[in-house]
Amino acid sequence: MPRLGSSPEPGPEAGPTDDARRVSPGRVEPVDRVFRGLLRGSGAGVLAIMLLVGVFLTYRAAQALRVAGWDFITTEAWEPDSHNFGIAAVLTGTVLIGVTAICFALPLALGTALYISEYAPRKLKRTLISLVDLMAAVPSVVFGLWGLFLFQGEVTGVSRWISTYFAWIPVFRVDGADPGDPLQTATAYTSSTFIAGMVVALMVTPIACSVMRETFSQAPQGEREGALALGSTRWGMIRAVVLPYGRGGIIGGTMLGLGRALGETIAIFMIISPVFKIQWHVLENGANSVSSLIALRYGSSSGFGMSALMAAGLALFVLTLVVNFVASSIAARSRSGAGAEA
Repeated sequence: MPRLGSSPEPGPEAGPTDDARRVSPGRVEPVDRVFRGLLRGSGAGVLAIMLLVGVFLTYRAAQALRVAGWDFITTEAWEPDSHNFGIAAVLTGTVLIGVTAICFALPLALGTALYISEYAPRKLKRTLISLVDLMAAVPSVVFGLWGLFLFQGEVTGVSRWISTYFAWIPVFRVDGADPGDPLQTATAYTSSTFIAGMVVALMVTPIACSVMRETFSQAPQGEREGALALGSTRWGMIRAVVLPYGRGGIIGGTMLGLGRALGETIAIFMIISPVFKIQWHVLENGANSVSSLIALRYGSSSGFGMSALMAAGLALFVLTLVVNFVASSIAARSRSGAGAEA
């Protein structure tokens, strides 16, 4: 026991051998420098490649853009050799097919992501994740063949039913078709924006589902348990905790899927019947897109026609770049819980 007035004996933490090792904040190991340099080089390389693609398309499209001017945005016809060409029809068709695809892909991806992250048994969860990810690896030509030879014949009845009861909505009207005529052929409803959009929806669902699933899985466990402890049902907990937290992931995954849908080529090219007019009636035969236009006219275009195709590709490049950039920004915010409610 120490005497009065004497200093206390030093504890174990005061020994010189137990002092914490001081690390200089400015010191960087050589391995860290190499790794940091590789990361910066990879990021710079991706940006450089995208910049070179944009420069290449702009250079090749300059001749056509000088001739067409601003009419390139508003002209529906595609006759580059006659200097009468534009992307009004094909760009509208691209957006309509993409929006139609997202209308089907969003509920499908959202439901799949919620089931995998919240309801699926632990043993089944890994299998479902692998199946969804493998679905994204299926070539688009396979989806196109399936849509052309199997799916299209089965869905024309749905198109006829929608046109019969919802033709008062302009987008669902089919010109030249009488829904009440039992002898009306199904060709009026084939090769449409509606069918192409449904096929593309299955192609973009895995991308949207993966982003949503990762966001839902990061919802705070404490808030989940708190909601359940207060008597909430499983669905009530999902609605109060998981969905608000994953709102950014839902938006980001949807827009990433939209970016993929806007650039899809082969599946759309195999299904649609190309028309060079603005086709607002999604159930009606005939549609078009920028990517299918390039695939259709690439082999038979003259030098000037090739420049016009490059201009169409440049417009699609800018559109998809903007959509994907916005989607990536929203998805990145959602990973940190920025989209969750307090």
